[in-house]
Amino acid sequence: MREPAGEGRLMVHSVDTGSTEFRMLRSLSASIGADPLLVQGAGGNTSIKQAGVLWIKASGTWLKNARDDEIMVPVALAPLRDAVSHRSPAAEAAGQFTLADLNPRQLRPSIETTVHALLPQKIVVHVHCVETISIAVQANAEALLEGRLRGLDWAFVPYRRPGLPLAQAIAERLKPATNVLVLGNHGLVVAADTVAEAALLLQRVTGLLARQPRPAPPPDLDALLRLAAGSDYRLPASAAAHAVATDLASCRIAASGSLYPDHVIFLGVGSLIAGPGEDAAAAVARTAAAPTSILFPGKGVLMRRDANAGAEAMARCLADVVARVDGAARVNYLSREENAELLNWDAEKYRQQLNSEGATLQ
Repeated sequence: MREPAGEGRLMVHSVDTGSTEFRMLRSLSASIGADPLLVQGAGGNTSIKQAGVLWIKASGTWLKNARDDEIMVPVALAPLRDAVSHRSPAAEAAGQFTLADLNPRQLRPSIETTVHALLPQKIVVHVHCVETISIAVQANAEALLEGRLRGLDWAFVPYRRPGLPLAQAIAERLKPATNVLVLGNHGLVVAADTVAEAALLLQRVTGLLARQPRPAPPPDLDALLRLAAGSDYRLPASAAAHAVATDLASCRIAASGSLYPDHVIFLGVGSLIAGPGEDAAAAVARTAAAPTSILFPGKGVLMRRDANAGAEAMARCLADVVARVDGAARVNYLSREENAELLNWDAEKYRQQLNSEGATLQ
């Protein structure tokens, strides 16, 4: 059954984090987090509502660690929902609704906490599924989804900044039976009253949205090593990351701007494309700041030597997403203002800080 919205702080000590559903959510979260086609790095989040408490993944933590690490944060559900319904700025700082006695590590709740609180279902799963994003970045995304998701209770939500603006946009399109949300330039949300139902729904939706990626030529590793010589750049950790540059259609798509928030947070705005005859040092010399990655058309990708696991995960994600976008598709990119909004947002600065510390609470 769905949790009543009126339950709150007085019931928190009856919360059973050892319950079967809670354990199942942790297991599902870890499974999702281990699949780079669903979640990359510290992205994505899951939650469960029980006894007036919303337990949600902590900001900056990795879902793949959910089974073995305490990454879930308790939030008082009723007052947060009240703040969301009144469009209170307090809802943006969901950390003030956390329950300190159940949060000994003093972790911050996910930046998507308002979205999870808004949905009435007990279980909410939000993923940055590459199959979904590859459709959600296209100008005709809603029409493409209509053909694939017919028969499901779904809604498409045009891009809004994560957090309260996104929750408000969802509220405008949410119907009582809606349990699938496709977020423009962002990802996928599924909701259900049990973990098992959520897992099945996620599997069904991602299957309906799946398509074969464009095949990409292999990288020219010898050439890349020569281009990296004497610079602060190296080969990426994942060979799959090279496809964004070796496939010229993918490279053209990536060259035009930022496609989704986590790209901006972990790789920076857009992608730097090396020009003909440029090595890594020459490409960097024409930029204001050394980019996290450089794309060499037809050859592959180089990563800045200090790029950490979060950036590496996003480099692979970019290749996976653009390989599923038709070369002739009309693509919606984040605007200059939307990029700046993400980079200057306190919640994302917090995630950037965790990412720069290396392990991102892995």
